[in-house]
Amino acid sequence: MTRERDGRSERDGRDGPVPRGDGTRVVRAGLPEEEPYAPPLPGPVLAAHFHLPGDPAQAPYTYGRDGNPTWTGLEQAISELEAPGDEAARTTVFASGMAAISAVLLSRTRPGDVVVLPSDGYNLLVPMRERLEGWGVEVRTAPTGGDAQLDALDGAALLWIESPSNPGLDVCDIRRLADAAHEHGALVAVDNTLATPLGQRPLELGADYAVASGTKALTGHGDVLLGYVTCRDPELAASVRLWRKTVGAIPGPVEAWLAHRSLATLELRTERQAANALAVAEALRGRPEVRDVRHPGLADDPAHPVAARQMRRFGCVVSFTLPDRAFAERFLAALRLVDDATSFGGVRSTAERRGRWGGDAVPEGFVRMSVGVEDAADLVADIRAALDGAGRG
Repeated sequence: MTRERDGRSERDGRDGPVPRGDGTRVVRAGLPEEEPYAPPLPGPVLAAHFHLPGDPAQAPYTYGRDGNPTWTGLEQAISELEAPGDEAARTTVFASGMAAISAVLLSRTRPGDVVVLPSDGYNLLVPMRERLEGWGVEVRTAPTGGDAQLDALDGAALLWIESPSNPGLDVCDIRRLADAAHEHGALVAVDNTLATPLGQRPLELGADYAVASGTKALTGHGDVLLGYVTCRDPELAASVRLWRKTVGAIPGPVEAWLAHRSLATLELRTERQAANALAVAEALRGRPEVRDVRHPGLADDPAHPVAARQMRRFGCVVSFTLPDRAFAERFLAALRLVDDATSFGGVRSTAERRGRWGGDAVPEGFVRMSVGVEDAADLVADIRAALDGAGRG
C-alpha cells in the first residue's frame, strides 16, 4: 500500500488512488479489511486474557493490560488522523486525557531535568507541576501568546505546548517553538485536545508527541473518558506504551469501541461546531455587557493570524467575560439550550463560569462556552435572551 503525503489520497491496493479528504478519512479510519458477513466495525473485545500457546513474544495479544484488539482499531484510526499517510505513526490510548498527559510528562523526565509548561494551560497542569517539582524536576512556565515559551528553553528536556490554550484561547506558533526546542535538545509535546486532528496536526508542525483528551470533541457525545498519545519515533512510542502497561492506565474496551464509532462523525461535528462558535462569538461581541470575547476564528482576534497559518478549523470554544460572578451565574441559569457543565467539544452546547474551580487566572465573570451542533440561530437567540434576563437581575 502506498500513501501520498498531501493527505488527500491513498492507494488501496486494488484500483489505484482513492480520495482521502477529512470526511472520508474519519469514516474509514482504523477499520479492518472487509470480510464477508462480518461487521464493518467489530464489537468490543471483552477479555482479561487470551489463549497463549508458545512464545508470548510472538503473540499479538497476551493479557488485558498489555493490549486489546478494540484498542488496536482505535489506535490505528487516530494515527491515520494525526499523521495521515505516515506508516511510522503510533498511537497509545489511555483511560483519560490526564492519563495521557501524565504518561508523557512522567515517563520522560528525571530529577534535574527542566520542563517548560504553559502558565495559562489546563488547570490540572498546576498539580502536575507540583508533582514534578517534588521529584526534583525544574519547571518553568510562560504564557502561550506571543510564543513566550521561547525564552524558557535553555537547558530544557521537554516543552509542553497547549494551543489553543484552555480556557483563554491564545495560540502560539507550534513550528517555531518546536524548531527552537529541538535546537536546545528538548522534546516537544502538544496538547491537541481543543483543535482535534482535523483542526491541526502537531506532528506535521514538528512536535514529537500529539496528546489529547478524547473525552472532548474527538468522541463528542459526553459519554466516554479517553486520552491518547501519538508519536512517530518508535522509541518514544514504546516508552509511552510501557508507561501505560506499568501504571495500568488502560481504557475499557467498551469505551474504546464507543470512541471509534464516534470518529465517523468527527468531520461533520467539528465543521458545524466551528461555524456555530464563530456565529456565537460574533453575536457576543455586539453586546455591551460582554467583554474580551475570544475565538481564534474571529478575524480580529489576537490569535487569528497565527491560527490561520497552522489551523484548518478553529474549534468549538468561545470565551468571554461578564460584569461579575453574580451576573455570570444569572446568565448561565437563564440559558435553555446551553447546559451548565464542565468539559467541551460535545454535540450539546455547554458553558460554565471557570472561576468556580480555581486554578485558572481568570476574572470571576469569565465564561467558557463549548458550542454544539444545534442551529446557530437558536443558540444566538438563547444567549441573547439569557443576557437580557441576567441584566434585569
